[in-house]
Amino acid sequence: MTISAIEVKQAHAIGAEVSSDTLTVELDDGRTVSVPVAWYPRLSHATQEERAEWRIVGSGEGLHWASIDEDISVDGLLAGRPSGESRSSLSRWLEQRSGAV
Repeated sequence: MTISAIEVKQAHAIGAEVSSDTLTVELDDGRTVSVPVAWYPRLSHATQEERAEWRIVGSGEGLHWASIDEDISVDGLLAGRPSGESRSSLSRWLEQRSGAV
């Protein structure tokens, strides 16, 4: 039996948009992935201005929001993985956030 190797090209982010309820990421292979903002509590608690201030990192392997310290990978989006942040970590972040306002 022979096994043929299949080259799998990793998709990379080339654009994104965040509304109050949806994160939509455009990929370089032509796909567009949309997931609920609720999957990412820091995005859920962010202002619309903070949601709009993202940048592509790792040559398109993910997205980063500096003002809310959020990173989301393309692989995670494609796998359907929501945030893995613990409740205690989110609670600490929310406390720090409310103290900074």
